[in-house]
Amino acid sequence: MAGTARARAGWRYRVNVTARAVAGTIGAYAVAALFAAAMARLLPMPRVEAIMPATLLAFLVGPAVTLWAFLARGPWRAWAGVILLAALFAAIGWAAGAPA
Repeated sequence: MAGTARARAGWRYRVNVTARAVAGTIGAYAVAALFAAAMARLLPMPRVEAIMPATLLAFLVGPAVTLWAFLARGPWRAWAGVILLAALFAAIGWAAGAPA
């Protein structure tokens, strides 16, 4: 009986870590890309020149999202934070207008 409970706990732990790892890699990449796109449209300079500072700032957002994915209380909260940020930056980028 104890072996079954331990095997079940090991399975849940692996799913938990896998969900957080996917949120911290693929989710962080998506959030960073959407952040860079939104910032390139919002910065008060020509959009061609705004790409560089927006991308440099996105290099700070990606690791922050990865940290969030592993510091969140659970994998559902990690994914909720990633999806919320992605939706927020997508909406900001969409509201900022079409690319030049």
